[in-house]
Amino acid sequence: MTACLFVVATPIGNLADITSRAVETLRDVDLIAAEDTRHSALLMQHFNIGTPLVSYHDHSKETDVLKLLSHMRSGRSLALISDAGTPLVSDPGYRLVAACHAEGIPVVPIPGASALTAALSASGLPTDRFHFEGFLPAKAGQRSARIKAIQYLESTLVLFESPRRLPESLLALLEVLGDRDAALCRELTKAHETIRRGSLQGLHAFVVEDAQQLKGEAVLVVRGFESERNTLSPEAMRLVDRLAQELPPRRAAAVAADITDGSARALYQWLLEKKQ
Repeated sequence: MTACLFVVATPIGNLADITSRAVETLRDVDLIAAEDTRHSALLMQHFNIGTPLVSYHDHSKETDVLKLLSHMRSGRSLALISDAGTPLVSDPGYRLVAACHAEGIPVVPIPGASALTAALSASGLPTDRFHFEGFLPAKAGQRSARIKAIQYLESTLVLFESPRRLPESLLALLEVLGDRDAALCRELTKAHETIRRGSLQGLHAFVVEDAQQLKGEAVLVVRGFESERNTLSPEAMRLVDRLAQELPPRRAAAVAADITDGSARALYQWLLEKKQ
């Protein structure tokens, strides 16, 4: 193999989901950069892969990136893997990949398992357009603010969540978005896999009542914003929603319509329905 960075997807649970190309690549490269070498060592042992491992994660220093670049500049190959799934999807790697492009070092993806696409495929929600939000902020105020920033997106929303914050995040989504259709996809491809379709309120009750659902990583898929009035843009709705906190509804609608060239009547009606 010539100097190259291979971005290699690894299983998110079931080890049988690794591709033969991924195994071959991991055996043939000169070095593997892993998010957690102890975790990845078990995967290497299972597939009899003897390639040396080096640590590379979100907290790696710039000098660590330079060392990996120096490795490839000398004509040797490198594979980048995360703890599970496809690297860079809410996982480290961006700085290294960007540095390789800047230096003209080829970057080759070895596709495979991804919790994002697995959850979308099983959610039963529209997949023609989706917005991947990753993990919501841990603090309640920041979490609520972030959800408000995406509440009018018409694309299906996809979020990752840790088990300890799952109930709080579902409740925050419910409070801001309303009781939308959603799917909880937990422990995908593993022994206790759960795929539950329902409303946000129903999913919140489900995880609160069943302690088993508070174990393992989860993916939440939520229906995007639906408006029967195509004349109302997400920007106009965000604006009138904010103005209505300071002005009477009719005045807020008039100001928002003037700024966005929208319909004051439609915006006013939307505000009234939102309060119901």
